[in-house]
Order: sequence, then C-alpha cells, then structure tokens
Amino acid sequence: MPWRLLAVTRSPSSYFAEHLKSHKTRQGVRMNRLCKTLMVLHVTAGLSGLAIQARAADPAKPDINRGQAIAVQVCASCHGADGNSAGGAYPKLAGQHPEYLVKQLRDFKPQPGAKQAARNNAIMAGMAAALSDQDMINVAAYFSTQTPKPGYAHNKKTVAVGQQIYRGGIADRGVPACAACHGPTGQGIPIQYPRLSGQWAEYSVTQLTAFTQGPGARNNNDAMHAIASRLSDNEIKAVADYIAGLH
Repeated sequence: MPWRLLAVTRSPSSYFAEHLKSHKTRQGVRMNRLCKTLMVLHVTAGLSGLAIQARAADPAKPDINRGQAIAVQVCASCHGADGNSAGGAYPKLAGQHPEYLVKQLRDFKPQPGAKQAARNNAIMAGMAAALSDQDMINVAAYFSTQTPKPGYAHNKKTVAVGQQIYRGGIADRGVPACAACHGPTGQGIPIQYPRLSGQWAEYSVTQLTAFTQGPGARNNNDAMHAIASRLSDNEIKAVADYIAGLH
C-alpha cells in the first residue's frame, strides 16, 4: 500500500557536522575529501546559478494568464494542465521554481555558439523551439503557482538505503547528501536547485541515469553528473523512491 514519508526538518549543515564528529582517522580523511568535493560542486553550481539569476532578473514580467494558456495548449497533454502529470514518464511541474523551469526550457534549445542543446530530448526540443523567451517565463511562472499533488514511496525494502543517501550521502564514494542542496524536505533552493519533493520515482531514475551517461544524454549540470556517476543502479532507484515520498 502506498505510504508517505515524513522528512526530518534539520538544517542541511547538520548532516555534515554529524559525519565530521563520528568519523575518525581513515574515515575522517574520507569525510574531508567529501567536504572538499561538495565545496567544489557548490562553487560550480553557484557560478551557474549566478548566470541564471542574471537572466531571471531581466525586466520581462511574467504574465500568468498567458502562461496558463500556453500550459493548456502546449504542455497539458504530457504534464497536465496544472503541472501534475499522470505518470512517471513526464515530470510534475506544479510548484517547481520558475527560474529552474526557465533554465531547463532554454537548455532544450541550442544556444549561440553551441553545437547542440544542453539537454537532448527530441520532443522537448520541438516544444521549446516554438516558445519565445517571454513564453518560457510566462509558462514557468504559471506552473510555479500550481499546487503539486503529493507523491508516495512504494518500496519499503529499499527505503532505508534511499533515506541514507538522501540525508547522509555515501562518504566512501564522495557522494554528498542530497539534502545539502535540495533541502531536508526536497523543496530545493530557488534559482540553484530544483524542488524534488513528490516527484515521480520513474522520472527521477531516468534523469539520474541520464546524468551518469555524460555527453549526448544530459549535459547541463556537471555537479549532478559527478554525483550520479558514483551511484549504482539500485541506489539510484532507492533514492528516487525515497524522494517520491518526501513532503
């Protein structure tokens, strides 16, 4: 029977503090390496976030009504008119940070000087090609105002593994806690990190797997490529199922 997970509402930094206190000698060295890795990933993501923020600060003001019209005409068949897709083949967009949605839509279009788009998806490339930058801002703003439907974790056998990865990471392999960037309840951070809470597990598995494949799959996030490539297929499935139950 589907069941929802209650997330611990501690600050992200507490997860790393616990690791640093509990591990000594050899494991302490491993945690130092993990922290250095996370710092590099944060710097990389931060620089990317600054670029997104600069573009998001454009004087273009979102038109929610126009965004709703675009959602109904262009997006509804896959993502639902309110951004709550019917299944894991397509992500839930309701409640997602608008800056993140705009960036993803832009990444489906080849940018000046680039040989190909940062994200490779024939369907979305066609959809994004028909949208102006203002259209993207409008539809992203509309979806961000919609209420996401709660998700559920289904696999009780792997929930402990998924929970450990999400909250504490895997120190031996330099995998930081997902909560450090996406928050203990999966709400993310506007501009930099997307909301994950309640997302379809199937979709999360698809994206994490794409990050492991490098060029030709998903090329728009070096930090996530580094993290996902250190997870096994079973670990990806476990953390994706855990994320689905966060709220």
